[in-house]
Amino acid sequence: MENLIALLVAAPLLGAAVLLCGGRRLDRVGHLLGTLLSAASFVIGVLLFTDMLGKSADDRTFTQHLFSWIPVEGFQADVSFQLDQLSMTFVLLISGVGTLIHIYSIGYMEHDERRRRFFGYLNLFLAAMLLLVLADNYLLLYVGWEGVGLASYLLIGFWQHKPSAATAAKKAFLVNRVGDMGLSIAIMLMFTTFGTFAFAPVLKAAEEHQGGGATLTGIALMLLLAACGKSAQVPLQSWLGDAMEGPTPVSALIHAATMVTAGVYLIVRSGAVFNASPDAQLVVVIVGSVTLLFGAIVGCAKDDIKKALAGSTMSQIGYMVLAAGLGPIGYVFAIMHLVTHGFFKAGLFLGAGSVMHGMNDEVDMRKYGALRKYMPVTFVTFGLGYLAIIGFPGLSGFFSKDKIIEAAFAKGGTEGWILGSVALLGAAITAYYMTRVMIMTFFGEKRWQPDAEGHEPHPHESPKSMTIPMIVLAFGSVFAGGFFSIGDRFLHWLEPVTEHSHGNAPISATTVTAATMVVLVIGVVLAYLQYGRRPVPVAAPRGSLLTRAARRDLLQDDFNHVVLVRGGEHLTRSLVYVDHTLVDGVVNGTAASVGGLSGRLRKLQNGYARSYAVSMFGGAALIVAATLLMRAV
Repeated sequence: MENLIALLVAAPLLGAAVLLCGGRRLDRVGHLLGTLLSAASFVIGVLLFTDMLGKSADDRTFTQHLFSWIPVEGFQADVSFQLDQLSMTFVLLISGVGTLIHIYSIGYMEHDERRRRFFGYLNLFLAAMLLLVLADNYLLLYVGWEGVGLASYLLIGFWQHKPSAATAAKKAFLVNRVGDMGLSIAIMLMFTTFGTFAFAPVLKAAEEHQGGGATLTGIALMLLLAACGKSAQVPLQSWLGDAMEGPTPVSALIHAATMVTAGVYLIVRSGAVFNASPDAQLVVVIVGSVTLLFGAIVGCAKDDIKKALAGSTMSQIGYMVLAAGLGPIGYVFAIMHLVTHGFFKAGLFLGAGSVMHGMNDEVDMRKYGALRKYMPVTFVTFGLGYLAIIGFPGLSGFFSKDKIIEAAFAKGGTEGWILGSVALLGAAITAYYMTRVMIMTFFGEKRWQPDAEGHEPHPHESPKSMTIPMIVLAFGSVFAGGFFSIGDRFLHWLEPVTEHSHGNAPISATTVTAATMVVLVIGVVLAYLQYGRRPVPVAAPRGSLLTRAARRDLLQDDFNHVVLVRGGEHLTRSLVYVDHTLVDGVVNGTAASVGGLSGRLRKLQNGYARSYAVSMFGGAALIVAATLLMRAV
């Protein structure tokens, strides 16, 4: 079975190659080929998963060595794959949800002239993401990491005829390049410190605290910087909202189960490095805590349905990063929330796409209303995703997010109380902004109006190719969390890879659950009082200072422009001034002095004998005069 691991990556990679390099003859069947090869990867994953279940917990790691990539003395890089419980979880999530998104895209992109190319990009994305999670060393992981960045650039900017989409793609690419530098520096530090970048020896050396605490902290912080870029965490979160300019299936693929979860995978996979550096772990929990509140606040003020969900994604990934920063207390729960989030957030994005499909691509929720009457399947599936993400009892989010809040309190001491309180506050805000989305979209009276040409939207249910994936994801939103929690099934599954400890919780799990339910109700009631009991205005009111700032993504782009863009411009101008005035002044001045002196000295060498005779006579006269003067003295 180990020989099948490479096929997980090869299937979608083959699809990408055929669809992107093939001729127009593939236009009619390209979408089917891309979906088939994505499904083939999922089937292979299921076969490997079944085989893995038949082995003992400590014997579930499969490896496959393909070839020596860089066989140089002192620098050995191999193309080898490692499939264990952690990577298997991601394989099933990526290929499973990815295949559902492929199926959804068949209907969503039906009338797009470049549909074959779109499916080629989807296959390329899946191949890169699978390579990332299957690599057995950081250098090969880096290849998948960069492949995901390239594919996301192509997908976000797929409709490049729109300036906003082209700009969003470039922004996502450039911001992620900052994080990618962190990963490349971390790999260099690993090699110079440990002589390798393979997972097993690096993590073993980190467990033994080889290389010194400062070095391990540096490696961990660079890995965190990489995670911040891919997972849209503060301070590299600015690209996520703009990435909504891509087709909706891209939003579901990138922001639910794949790209934005890569950073969480990197931290958990490198757990031994972070465990060896408490300072780095502290930075991780700070980043996660700040981001979960940041994204939630932004989500409260967005009227664009996809951008509201993008803020939600940022916030939920913040929960995962917070849990990962807690170390062995939270690793398992970070991945558990990642998986359940993959179900309900993919379902929410696909539901948003279904709404847009029925509303002539309108994204402003203030122009929706009463859509539950016209789109019942979308309403039910989206509603189940809504209940799951706010943590309604019995649904997936209830089991996974509550565990993170419990783990935060279990950190103990003042730090535990602060982190747990932040997580509870985030849960309240999540309930508020998601209830707001639900009410503005599906309840109240219809608010859409004819456009400038007199065309009025006629909302209708989406075709089955779109609704069936939404129904499947809704089942995951409802049942996945409970299934994982029975007998701590998911904990025992990942424990051999991630380890687990219970910490020292100052309050009981029952108390945490009760507190979570209280803040959930508060958030829902506040949203209902504001949007459910009064008509929603078509034009957004001016709002408070915080609301206006949240609409501008809490001024993150303004900050980046002032500090980075303008700061970079001033720095460049200063360097140009120094170069022109000082460096060029010294160089040019020296050259001019030498040239002038040379020109004057050259006049003495004119080729006339009489001039040389006069020079010799004058020199002799000076010598005689000097001699006589010295004798007189």
